Amino acid sequence: MEGSSSMLDAEAVADLVLLDPLTEESLVQTLQERFRRRDIYTYIGNVVISVNPYQSLPIYTPEKVEEYRNCSFFAVKPHIYAIADDAYRSLRDRDRDQCILITGESGAGKTEASKLVMSYVAAVSSKGEEVNKVKEQLLQSNPVLEAFGNAKTVRNDNSSRFGKYMDIEFDFKGEPLGGVISNYLLEKSRIVRHVKGERNFHIFYQLLAGASPQLLQQLKLRQDCGHYGYLDREGSSLPGMDDAANFHAMQDAMRIIGFSPTEVIELLQVTAVVLKLGNVQLSSSFQASGMEACSISEPQELHEICELIGLDPGALERALCSRTVKARDEAVLTTLTVPQGYYGRDALAKNIYSRLFDWLVKRINASIQVKSDKQRKVMGVLDIYGFEIFQDNGFEQFIINYCNEKLQQIFILMTLKEEQEEYVREGIQWTPVEFFDNSIICNLIENNTTGILAMLDEECLRPGVVNEDTFLTKLNQLLATHKHYESKETQNARRVTDASLPPRCFRIHHYAGKVTYNVTGFIEKNNDLLFRDLSQAMWAAQHALLRSLFPEGDPQKVSLKLPPTAGFQFKSSVAMLMKNLYSKNPNYIRCIKPNDTKSAMVFTPELVLAQVRYLGLLENVRVRRAGYAFRQLYGPFLQRYKMLNAQTWPCWDRGDREGTEVLLAGLQFPAEELAFGHTKIFIRSPRTLFDLERRRQERVAELATLIQKMFRGWRCRIQYQLMRKSQILISAWFRGHRQKNRYKQMKRSALILQAYARGWKARKTYRKYFRSSASTCLANFIYRRLVQKYLVGLAKNLPPLSVTDRTWPPAPYRFLDNTNQELKNIFYHWKCKKYRDQLSASRRAQLQARLCASELFKDKKTLYPKSLQQPFRGEYLGLKQNPKYQKLHAVAKDKLVMADSVRKVNRASGKTVPRLLLLTTEHLVLADPKAAQPKTVLSLGDIRGVSVTRFSDGFLALHLKEVSTVGAKGDFLLVSDHLIELVTRLYQTFEATTGQALPLHITDRFSTRFPKGDVSITVVESPKASTNGPVCKKKGSNKMEVLVY
Repeated sequence: MEGSSSMLDAEAVADLVLLDPLTEESLVQTLQERFRRRDIYTYIGNVVISVNPYQSLPIYTPEKVEEYRNCSFFAVKPHIYAIADDAYRSLRDRDRDQCILITGESGAGKTEASKLVMSYVAAVSSKGEEVNKVKEQLLQSNPVLEAFGNAKTVRNDNSSRFGKYMDIEFDFKGEPLGGVISNYLLEKSRIVRHVKGERNFHIFYQLLAGASPQLLQQLKLRQDCGHYGYLDREGSSLPGMDDAANFHAMQDAMRIIGFSPTEVIELLQVTAVVLKLGNVQLSSSFQASGMEACSISEPQELHEICELIGLDPGALERALCSRTVKARDEAVLTTLTVPQGYYGRDALAKNIYSRLFDWLVKRINASIQVKSDKQRKVMGVLDIYGFEIFQDNGFEQFIINYCNEKLQQIFILMTLKEEQEEYVREGIQWTPVEFFDNSIICNLIENNTTGILAMLDEECLRPGVVNEDTFLTKLNQLLATHKHYESKETQNARRVTDASLPPRCFRIHHYAGKVTYNVTGFIEKNNDLLFRDLSQAMWAAQHALLRSLFPEGDPQKVSLKLPPTAGFQFKSSVAMLMKNLYSKNPNYIRCIKPNDTKSAMVFTPELVLAQVRYLGLLENVRVRRAGYAFRQLYGPFLQRYKMLNAQTWPCWDRGDREGTEVLLAGLQFPAEELAFGHTKIFIRSPRTLFDLERRRQERVAELATLIQKMFRGWRCRIQYQLMRKSQILISAWFRGHRQKNRYKQMKRSALILQAYARGWKARKTYRKYFRSSASTCLANFIYRRLVQKYLVGLAKNLPPLSVTDRTWPPAPYRFLDNTNQELKNIFYHWKCKKYRDQLSASRRAQLQARLCASELFKDKKTLYPKSLQQPFRGEYLGLKQNPKYQKLHAVAKDKLVMADSVRKVNRASGKTVPRLLLLTTEHLVLADPKAAQPKTVLSLGDIRGVSVTRFSDGFLALHLKEVSTVGAKGDFLLVSDHLIELVTRLYQTFEATTGQALPLHITDRFSTRFPKGDVSITVVESPKASTNGPVCKKKGSNKMEVLVY
């Protein structure tokens, strides 16, 4: 065993191999002290003891995972992560298949321990999309199996009611590839009955609490748990457990594993059938012959079951109420009594659920099993029931304790083998260890001829009257002299009086203690028979999953051979399990339940002592301590204890073994206490090790005092040296500063003398040569400096480049006013040119139109300010998009300037009619909006002028030349909603076409030419006018009044 400081606390040793003295009381006291310190893990060599704290502890964080990753098993505090890491590294690095055996009674935390092992391996193994998928599937198998295989018992709210062994398979790099799950002895009797205060399997409560109303209706279930007989018609609430959330988690886990929606529905349908079978009630009746018979009293449940599985209700009723007995070549149909009918119903429910659970395990294996044939490494995790001693022990306890006897056997043999191999490897003489060999107990149970299981099978197959009494009589006859077997009859034969052993019972002296078994139910549970009629009825169902569970129901494959008994099947499974475990390197986790009330951090010594006994922990310690209790590599040992000898302290430059021998020779330990292997030092008793640790602690205290003394002296010397260095530095700086000041003063004096000398010399030269033109030179120099300063300041203070910004810094001097104004104009023109150069062609045209409109109408017509908010779009009719205007679009072609709707004023009545106006580069076209046909086409050269009012209306008069073809009809009066844009574009187009400016008159009175003569038009602003446009009224034959709003 590797040593570390965390192991050597004398009050609560972390490794029980170092416990001294070694008794049951000291062992339990050590576990209690460590539990009080919240250290729930303890070692026995490389075996981990786990005490369930019944609360969450902060010792499973990602930081803890990193702490134990790739760390020596004994270099850190005991933890389940340590054994998981040691097993994983042995598998990955040393290519040794591993198995982790987790045992303990119900409520000790075995299931949680297996989850922690799997989660640790998943956390430290490699990452990758495919690897993560495999790890997730392996982890998600737990919620599914817990839902169908776990239940609440009086000892545990989440008790595993089956044994589970999982082989996790890895590739050569240590990446998980998949796994295989094996299950053992599901407690299917819980389906039909359970102790008051316990619950049936979780799946029933989860299904009723978490399924949607639609799913419940599809499964023909009610949400009320009290409705179902197999749930003992009790409430489903369980403190601290959310059945609905667990149901959804189970569904998510199935989806991750790879279950299809059809498989999930079929699985839940079969589960519902099991639940509803408990509500099938039978009533008694008598046939004409006087024989008792039974029948279905409430057919509703039966019909719903048959609807779920696709079976004729009559066929299922016959299978439940009668039985076909074959005698030679004849088949006789016999009716069943009510008790026999209920037995058949319960047997059917148990068989359906048990086979469904086996199918579920196979289906999970199909998803997580490795498909490739390449070589792989295996880590097995065994989570199986611990040794059970109840007030009333039956067939289940007998089978479970038989399995634990086999596990104890493999533990002792593998531990001794490992010890012997290490002794041989290190060259230490191996002394045979005396220990209790429980193979005699295993042989008592499993011997093929005289074993209890063999006799039970023989009794089940024997013709005639078979019951538990004949079975017990046979045991008493064959095993009367066996020292590990006793019953009431064998005690009487030996003249022993024992009131604790009732009749119809036998007692076996197991390695963990004496257990009394009641033989009631042994024959029935071992036979585990299901009437052939029920198997055939299930096979006849149309439900694919249920039909596949009963292959023996096929009439074409009827076999008179009896199926193997439950005991034979379990014995074979245990034999295969033992063979599998022998082929791997074992690692052990022993789980202990500290109290019966599931209270957090409560330790009951009496309860723990009982578990210590039947887990064989004291025996485990004795086996580990056989010979030498402590062993450690020479290097770490010498590194830890070298300060105890002056020859090895502080440095040893020769071999580690030689240094260890010199160290221990100086300590004068007895020679029989020590042994020197090839790579390790062996110490026989823990007392010697604790004495060594005590001396080390005393020596460490002395060395700490020496280190403190040396450190204080060093600190004082360093402080003195720093003070002396600082004083020298300050003196040097002060002297330098004083000399610098003296030099600066001398330099200033020299500069003053030089300045006076140069000034005297310059004045003398100036008076001689430059006095006549000095004023002009100075004036020019000052002027140039002022201009230069002005221009440099202006360059640093230019206004923004926005064309709307007309700011300009003022001239600092009056003689620069004209220059400043000229520069302002130049800068503004330059800004405008830059802005124009950035404009697109369309934007430039739009701005030119706006500029033209401003020149024509600004401050002349009231409508102009309102038009500023409206963009000039030009095309308001959508000629290209509207197929109705195809002819008009053909007329305009690519020369269209503007298209808009206008209203033409009738010259005779003054009323307006709608028209479509198209302005092209050559013509002005007026068209009928209904027919979309041109009515009037004007050449731009025929227009002699335009008149508009000064108000905010859209009225205009289009004056035509008399010589034009259309001019004979007179001028046109139009009303437009886009007057400003229309006149502006007409003005620009006219000027571009004719090269002349279009005459524009903005006035309230103007004359127009009509076919019957000239008409004077007067525009009047009036509130009576419509807001939709001007109102024209004819006043006699040669006057017209236009009212505008």
